[in-house]
Amino acid sequence: MDISELKIVAYQPRYAASFYELNKAWLEAHFLIEPYDLKVLQNPKEQVLHPGGAIFFGLVGEEVVATFALTPTGPASMELNKMAVREDWRSKGIGHRLMSFALAHCKALELEVLELYSHTKLQSALHLYRKFGFEVVPVPADCVYERADIRMQLTLR
Repeated sequence: MDISELKIVAYQPRYAASFYELNKAWLEAHFLIEPYDLKVLQNPKEQVLHPGGAIFFGLVGEEVVATFALTPTGPASMELNKMAVREDWRSKGIGHRLMSFALAHCKALELEVLELYSHTKLQSALHLYRKFGFEVVPVPADCVYERADIRMQLTLR
Protein backbone atom coordinates (compact mmCIF):
# COMPACT_ATOMS: atom_id res chain seq x y z
CA MET A 1 0.00 0.00 0.00
CA ASP A 2 1.16 3.54 -0.64
CA ILE A 3 0.34 7.11 0.32
CA SER A 4 -2.20 7.48 -2.50
CA GLU A 5 -4.44 5.25 -0.36
CA LEU A 6 -4.18 7.57 2.67
CA LYS A 7 -7.59 8.55 4.01
CA ILE A 8 -7.92 11.16 6.78
CA VAL A 9 -10.80 10.60 9.19
CA ALA A 10 -12.13 12.32 12.30
CA TYR A 11 -11.76 10.92 15.80
CA GLN A 12 -13.56 7.72 16.61
CA PRO A 13 -13.15 5.96 19.97
CA ARG A 14 -11.76 2.87 18.26
CA TYR A 15 -8.70 4.93 17.23
CA ALA A 16 -8.01 6.43 20.69
CA ALA A 17 -5.29 3.88 21.47
CA SER A 18 -3.52 4.78 18.21
CA PHE A 19 -3.54 8.48 19.18
CA TYR A 20 -1.75 7.51 22.37
CA GLU A 21 0.63 4.94 20.88
CA LEU A 22 1.77 6.94 17.83
CA ASN A 23 2.50 10.01 19.95
CA LYS A 24 4.15 8.01 22.72
CA ALA A 25 6.50 6.37 20.21
CA TRP A 26 7.38 9.70 18.61
CA LEU A 27 7.93 11.48 21.92
CA GLU A 28 10.06 8.69 23.34
CA ALA A 29 12.20 8.64 20.19
CA HIS A 30 12.90 12.39 20.28
CA PHE A 31 12.23 13.69 23.79
CA LEU A 32 10.60 12.62 27.03
CA ILE A 33 6.89 12.37 27.59
CA GLU A 34 5.98 15.41 29.65
CA PRO A 35 3.10 15.60 32.15
CA TYR A 36 1.07 17.76 29.74
CA ASP A 37 1.54 15.14 27.00
CA LEU A 38 0.16 12.41 29.24
CA LYS A 39 -2.78 14.59 30.23
CA VAL A 40 -3.74 15.09 26.57
CA LEU A 41 -2.94 11.58 25.35
CA GLN A 42 -4.79 9.85 28.18
CA ASN A 43 -7.80 12.18 28.02
CA PRO A 44 -8.24 13.28 24.39
CA LYS A 45 -11.99 13.82 24.70
CA GLU A 46 -11.65 16.12 27.70
CA GLN A 47 -8.47 17.90 26.60
CA VAL A 48 -9.09 18.31 22.86
CA LEU A 49 -12.60 17.40 21.73
CA HIS A 50 -14.82 18.82 24.50
CA PRO A 51 -13.23 22.31 24.33
CA GLY A 52 -14.09 22.38 20.60
CA GLY A 53 -11.00 20.82 19.05
CA ALA A 54 -10.57 17.89 16.71
CA ILE A 55 -8.41 14.82 16.34
CA PHE A 56 -7.78 13.22 12.97
CA PHE A 57 -6.23 9.96 11.86
CA GLY A 58 -4.45 8.98 8.67
CA LEU A 59 -5.52 5.52 7.57
CA VAL A 60 -4.10 3.25 4.93
CA GLY A 61 -6.67 0.54 4.56
CA GLU A 62 -7.77 -0.04 8.14
CA GLU A 63 -4.33 0.72 9.60
CA VAL A 64 -3.77 3.96 11.49
CA VAL A 65 -0.46 5.36 10.25
CA ALA A 66 -0.69 8.98 11.44
CA THR A 67 -2.57 11.37 13.68
CA PHE A 68 -2.80 15.01 14.72
CA ALA A 69 -4.92 17.23 16.94
CA LEU A 70 -6.24 20.76 16.70
CA THR A 71 -6.76 22.28 20.15
CA PRO A 72 -8.55 25.61 20.67
CA THR A 73 -6.33 28.39 22.02
CA GLY A 74 -8.75 31.29 21.62
CA PRO A 75 -11.99 32.29 19.92
CA ALA A 76 -10.49 32.15 16.40
CA SER A 77 -7.27 30.19 16.90
CA MET A 78 -6.12 26.62 17.32
CA GLU A 79 -2.90 24.83 18.10
CA LEU A 80 -1.75 22.08 15.77
CA ASN A 81 -0.33 19.44 18.08
CA LYS A 82 0.22 15.76 18.64
CA MET A 83 1.12 15.19 15.00
CA ALA A 84 2.78 11.82 14.64
CA VAL A 85 3.43 9.44 11.76
CA ARG A 86 4.21 5.78 12.33
CA GLU A 87 7.94 5.22 11.86
CA ASP A 88 7.62 2.87 8.88
CA TRP A 89 5.46 5.46 7.05
CA ARG A 90 7.68 8.50 7.57
CA SER A 91 9.31 10.36 4.66
CA LYS A 92 6.51 9.40 2.28
CA GLY A 93 4.66 12.74 2.21
CA ILE A 94 2.12 11.97 4.92
CA GLY A 95 3.08 15.05 6.95
CA HIS A 96 2.41 17.20 3.89
CA ARG A 97 -1.01 15.59 3.37
CA LEU A 98 -1.91 16.01 7.06
CA MET A 99 -0.86 19.66 6.99
CA SER A 100 -2.91 20.37 3.85
CA PHE A 101 -5.92 18.73 5.44
CA ALA A 102 -5.44 20.61 8.73
CA LEU A 103 -5.24 23.97 6.96
CA ALA A 104 -8.33 23.28 4.87
CA HIS A 105 -10.19 22.26 8.02
CA CYS A 106 -9.12 25.42 9.88
CA LYS A 107 -10.06 27.65 6.96
CA ALA A 108 -13.49 25.99 6.77
CA LEU A 109 -13.93 26.87 10.44
CA GLU A 110 -12.96 30.46 9.55
CA LEU A 111 -10.12 30.49 12.06
CA GLU A 112 -7.73 33.40 12.03
CA VAL A 113 -4.58 31.76 13.41
CA LEU A 114 -3.07 28.29 13.56
CA GLU A 115 -0.09 27.93 15.86
CA LEU A 116 2.27 25.19 16.90
CA TYR A 117 5.20 24.52 19.19
CA SER A 118 8.26 22.55 18.18
CA HIS A 119 11.98 22.19 18.73
CA THR A 120 14.75 23.49 16.50
CA LYS A 121 16.40 20.05 16.28
CA LEU A 122 13.38 18.84 14.26
CA GLN A 123 14.58 20.38 11.01
CA SER A 124 12.38 18.34 8.67
CA ALA A 125 9.27 19.34 10.64
CA LEU A 126 10.30 23.00 10.65
CA HIS A 127 10.92 22.82 6.90
CA LEU A 128 7.35 21.52 6.43
CA TYR A 129 5.88 24.27 8.59
CA ARG A 130 7.81 26.99 6.76
CA LYS A 131 6.75 25.51 3.42
CA PHE A 132 3.13 26.08 4.46
CA GLY A 133 3.82 29.67 5.52
CA PHE A 134 4.26 29.38 9.28
CA GLU A 135 6.42 32.10 10.80
CA VAL A 136 8.38 32.11 14.05
CA VAL A 137 6.88 34.08 16.94
CA PRO A 138 8.09 34.30 20.56
CA VAL A 139 7.53 31.34 22.86
CA PRO A 140 5.46 32.54 25.83
CA ALA A 141 6.93 32.18 29.31
CA ASP A 142 3.98 30.02 30.36
CA CYS A 143 4.38 27.48 27.54
CA VAL A 144 3.04 24.06 28.58
CA TYR A 145 5.82 22.21 26.73
CA GLU A 146 9.22 22.10 28.42
CA ARG A 147 10.82 20.84 25.18
CA ALA A 148 9.49 23.67 22.99
CA ASP A 149 12.13 26.17 21.92
CA ILE A 150 10.22 27.49 18.91
CA ARG A 151 6.66 28.65 18.33
CA MET A 152 5.23 29.22 14.88
CA GLN A 153 2.00 30.79 13.63
CA LEU A 154 0.15 30.95 10.37
CA THR A 155 -2.37 33.72 9.74
CA LEU A 156 -5.29 32.16 7.90
CA ARG A 157 -7.26 35.32 7.04
